[in-house]
Amino acid sequence: MDFVTLLLLTALLGLLLLLARGPAASRRGRLPPGPRPLPFLGNILQMDRHGLLKSFLALRDKYGDVFTIFLGPRPVVVLCGPEAVKEALVEKAEEFSGRAPMMIVDSVIQGQGVIFSNGDTWKTLRRFSLATLRDFGMGKRSIEERIQEEAQCLVEELRKSKGTPLEPTVLFHSITANIICSVVFGERFSYDDNQFQDLLNKFNDTFTIASSLWGQLYEMFSDFLKFFPGSHWRAHNNLTSINAFIAENVEKHKESLDPSAPRDFIDVYLLRMEKEKGIANTEFHYKNLIITVMSLFFAGTETTSTTLRYGCLLLLKYPRVAEKVQEEIDQVIGRNRLPEIKDRAKMPYTDAVIHEIQRFSDLLPMGVPHSVTQDTSFRGYLIPKGTAVYPVLSTVLHDPRYFKKPYAFDPNHFLDAQGSLKKSEAFIPFSSGFHFRLTWKLRSHWER
Repeated sequence: MDFVTLLLLTALLGLLLLLARGPAASRRGRLPPGPRPLPFLGNILQMDRHGLLKSFLALRDKYGDVFTIFLGPRPVVVLCGPEAVKEALVEKAEEFSGRAPMMIVDSVIQGQGVIFSNGDTWKTLRRFSLATLRDFGMGKRSIEERIQEEAQCLVEELRKSKGTPLEPTVLFHSITANIICSVVFGERFSYDDNQFQDLLNKFNDTFTIASSLWGQLYEMFSDFLKFFPGSHWRAHNNLTSINAFIAENVEKHKESLDPSAPRDFIDVYLLRMEKEKGIANTEFHYKNLIITVMSLFFAGTETTSTTLRYGCLLLLKYPRVAEKVQEEIDQVIGRNRLPEIKDRAKMPYTDAVIHEIQRFSDLLPMGVPHSVTQDTSFRGYLIPKGTAVYPVLSTVLHDPRYFKKPYAFDPNHFLDAQGSLKKSEAFIPFSSGFHFRLTWKLRSHWER
């Protein structure tokens, strides 16, 4: 028997075993209702070929705001609407604070780092990251100053075009990544640096794979598909190359580290590693450093740069909105100084426009997958420990009870009758609960 025949027989045997087992998790607990799954295939027949979001929206009409879908053999509890998402991720934040794996990147990340870890690991890394980024620089330049510097570099780059048409996507990726590089590596890169652009291309390619049809199929059947060729291997190679780039920079930091004057996030982490060198099971080890740095890029670069791109497109489409933003900028800031965070309080219309760009663009329609950390009672159901939970943020951002014209771009969604900024409980463009609060804690510290 040759190797290929043996491999095919092994794959067939594995498939038959999975079919025989069926969706075993459905026999534990009492999951919310949903379409009946097939063994191994789950609810693939109920999936819309245009993606998971359309499938979930159609199933919501039939089963309500909380339902169960089987992505292959794996059950997923889907949350729709502001009430269900808030009840789970805020009121029951501890139970729903687990992070379900994203299978397309899990072969590299393996539950490490500040974004994708769980339990004590995540809590420890979260506290460290929050404190380090809040106090970043030990008296040196603030993050606000770094953003101002990068904005000036962008303006100079735009001036080079001399008014000719320009595709700004690469620039938006570059400025966002450079701010993160400044915080993490203590340096920024030229926009035409080949290694820097290769790094950004690998991130962008990985996001593209994750959101593709293959990426969604891989999310369902990774236990089976990981043994076969496919674009998941390209995502794996992308992240491996990114990790190698980060590791190279970590080694440079080790060689030049001055314990009395840490320069950036990596320096502070290395000092903490040295401090806890003799502690068993410390979370401050080399792997967590690499994955945490990668996670900061992964979470920040694509979302921020895409928000900028959507913002430009929307302002081009709605010139009256752009005019009113420019009027407020001229009135509050003028044209002879850089904008500062403290200006925000005096610019409610611009602030409302930024909020509406984030709401309308709906960048993370399904949020980042969560999981329950223990057997959890929720709305009369019992969700078994470890079950994945998908909060569909799109259903929150488009809820007509909170936004009068949910599918129209209208900054008035965030303005009251007096023209002041109006907050909304349904404004959660990047999730809710623990991870959402971490983002906003960091933001509030930077603004102070």
